[in-house]
Amino acid sequence: MRKVFTLIFFLTILKLSAAALNADSVRTAGTDSLKKASAKAVADSIKKRPQEHSDSLNTTAINHLTDSAKTGTPVNNIDSLKLTASLPQVKTDKPDVGENKAKNDIKPDADARDNAAVADDANLRPITSLVQLDSLRATLVQEQLMQAQLRKLALKNEQIKIAALLKINNLDSLKQELKVTTSDTLKAILNTRIALKYLNYDTIANKDRQYYYQNEAINYTLQAIREYSIYNDSIGLRLCYDNLAKVYHAQKKFAQAKWFILQSNTLSRAKNDTPNIITSLLTLAAIKSDIKDYTLAMGDLNEALSLSKTNHTPKTELEILKNYAQLYNLLQNYPKESAVLKRRDSLLDSIRKSDEALLAKMAAQKKKQEMLQNKKKLYTTGIRKSSKNSSPPKIASL
Repeated sequence: MRKVFTLIFFLTILKLSAAALNADSVRTAGTDSLKKASAKAVADSIKKRPQEHSDSLNTTAINHLTDSAKTGTPVNNIDSLKLTASLPQVKTDKPDVGENKAKNDIKPDADARDNAAVADDANLRPITSLVQLDSLRATLVQEQLMQAQLRKLALKNEQIKIAALLKINNLDSLKQELKVTTSDTLKAILNTRIALKYLNYDTIANKDRQYYYQNEAINYTLQAIREYSIYNDSIGLRLCYDNLAKVYHAQKKFAQAKWFILQSNTLSRAKNDTPNIITSLLTLAAIKSDIKDYTLAMGDLNEALSLSKTNHTPKTELEILKNYAQLYNLLQNYPKESAVLKRRDSLLDSIRKSDEALLAKMAAQKKKQEMLQNKKKLYTTGIRKSSKNSSPPKIASL
């Protein structure tokens, strides 16, 4: 009997131990399944909300640990730390201090660029259709026509004023007009006109008065040069240079006279103005003859004579031959002087004959025109008389 009771006791103990082992396995399996479910839930929440604050991750981990505690399982710190570390780092909404500072530094420049872009868009109106483009073109053409009309009107008014100034011959009136004139063009013309009045110094016998006129001519000519230089009037400048060369040559200031006549010669060559090139060469030759630079003076006369023959200007050639005779006289080469004078006389005779022939031809043409006009008058008179004679007689009515 004792053996039977002993066997029953051992069987009971075995059953109890088996039951206890089954309960532990169930609890362990429940804990593992809860851990897996919580980790999956956390991963799904991270995938769905990647931009949430990192505090939510901590909350999820704490909840996981709390659930583990509620189930009666011990909290495994190593597992919780691994789970927290395995979760991806989510960028928070709050930027760092360095980022805020960088953004604040960049923001003004970006705002300035945005404002400039907005201003450009406001200034440049977009063209949305061909009709708008055509209207803009028409407006531009109309403005150009208006500007052209204004330029023509201003030019016409200026020409009228110049014509009125050219009619003034009194020196005092010219000076008074110069005081009230504001246009640079009109000032230049007035200064030139006044200078021309003073250039008649050779008609004055008094030497002091003559010297005064020469200085006044120089002063007004220099003022005219300043105004002509403003709008680069080469013709006005050349005329002023010629006048200054004339006055300085008369005052025997040969260096100044030579410089100004060279300026005139340069302007004439730039415009290919052959008559004025020849005139400046003759003046230059005269100045060089006065300073006894005869070789260079002869060279200037040779060039002037060549230009005169090329352009077929016999009257200019007469003046050149006269200067040749004066130069040979200074050189005391009298045979060449007489030869040049004979050539000048021959040329003068041919010019006179050609002028007479031209006058005779013009007179013949004029006489022919008068005869044609007389014939035309006689013809028209005869037609009128015949038309009167051929008219039917008038019958008196009762």
